[in-house]
Amino acid sequence: MNFEQARAYILDRLKSELRPDLYYHSLEHTVDVLESAIRIGKLEGMSGHDLLLLKIAALYHDAGMLLAYDGHEEASVGIVDSVLPEYGFKLADITRINNMIRATKLPQKPHNIMEMVLCDADLDYLGRDDFFMISHRLKLEWHERGFKQTLKEWYFGQIDFLSNHKYFTKSAIDLRRPKKIKNLREVEALFVTK
Repeated sequence: MNFEQARAYILDRLKSELRPDLYYHSLEHTVDVLESAIRIGKLEGMSGHDLLLLKIAALYHDAGMLLAYDGHEEASVGIVDSVLPEYGFKLADITRINNMIRATKLPQKPHNIMEMVLCDADLDYLGRDDFFMISHRLKLEWHERGFKQTLKEWYFGQIDFLSNHKYFTKSAIDLRRPKKIKNLREVEALFVTK
């Protein structure tokens, strides 16, 4: 397996081919998810081959945005299937990578620790200080696709999403859940009438 070449290939494509109106599903998001996946994966005791597969899944999880907005997870899987064999990835590893990517589709449904880590990394920002900034990038991205909402409507949706979201790994629960709850309380304080 040639991780470095597979990494360079997808980062180059994302950098040159992603639509500029993907304010949330951007190259920056992919790099953020990669860094979060590495951090959470290591905290969960991953190393070696499993960590390498997790990193590839993080790099390719939104690659389908190059082809489709709706159903981009399956488009990502298609890219993985066509590209990774060229870099020496075996079918069993490609299947594991694809399962991690599919698990990130909302509502998230991970079945094992690797899928849980990628799901938590994909929504890591919910429990961070940059939640509001990243949330607004997603709002703008949806606006560009005709999903127009007032700020109040958007944040009521965010209240619902934050209230129903759960982190799966102990590491993400410990690291991000407290701030996620604080972010939820801040949104509620702004928009929920007492």
